[in-house]
Amino acid sequence: MSNTVELTKENFDDIVPGPEGKDFVFIDFWAGWCGPCRQFAPVYEKAAERHPDLVFAKVDTEAQQELASAFGIQSIPTLAIIREGVLVFSQAGALPEPVFEDLIGQARNLDMTEVKRKVAEEQAAEGQA
Repeated sequence: MSNTVELTKENFDDIVPGPEGKDFVFIDFWAGWCGPCRQFAPVYEKAAERHPDLVFAKVDTEAQQELASAFGIQSIPTLAIIREGVLVFSQAGALPEPVFEDLIGQARNLDMTEVKRKVAEEQAAEGQA
């Protein structure tokens, strides 16, 4: 039984929390033909089993091209983390298990008040440019 959920444009709003959401979502962008994606899959599944309080989603970039495009996915696998409606991490490449576990810890410890303040500052600065 997998602890990951298949993310599609149809169920995206139901699974990914908005700005008021208290949870956060890990998203693995992958494709069946991608060797590094297949290597990362068991690491991702194990992490999902170890952290049942978090949402681990997978996006098949072949089937969900619109969603992959919306995230600007250029290469796969790409791991994205959305917390309280904010994209707090996005990086291409398969992560080794210890690195992924460390990343999960860092994501849990983020001060979201500070993150949202920085996002608001960046958006304000872009508006003035």
